[in-house]
Amino acid sequence: MATINLRDFYPWYTHDEFVEVTDEVAAELLADKRYNKTHERTRRRNKVHSIDAEDGTEAAASVHLTDNPEAVLEMKERFCRLCRALNSLPEKQGRRVEAHYILGMSIQEIAEVEGVGERNIRKSISRGLTAMKTFFEKM
Repeated sequence: MATINLRDFYPWYTHDEFVEVTDEVAAELLADKRYNKTHERTRRRNKVHSIDAEDGTEAAASVHLTDNPEAVLEMKERFCRLCRALNSLPEKQGRRVEAHYILGMSIQEIAEVEGVGERNIRKSISRGLTAMKTFFEKM
């Protein structure tokens, strides 16, 4: 049995906490600690940076990964407004707008699935977007 200090392995420990673990567990913890140090050293040496450059480019694309509660709340509110606007549309329009813009289906694919002409799908999506714009303006 080996005695380890949990403070050495877990940053949330603010004081020394000694526990006895098997030799295999102690060896794995030490190996993991060495691996993490090597990894950080390699990242610094190769100048590997996080994708969050703090200039707003990548951060805007990954706002859901942030610890900023205001950004997360704003994103959720926008999502709720979008859902309400989609739900305000008639069923066919809502389904078509969702399929095209959210699911990424082409107009031709939607027309094939529903068995209608592409022109009808285009009109329906256009009218749906206009109705959603009106819905957002009223909010």
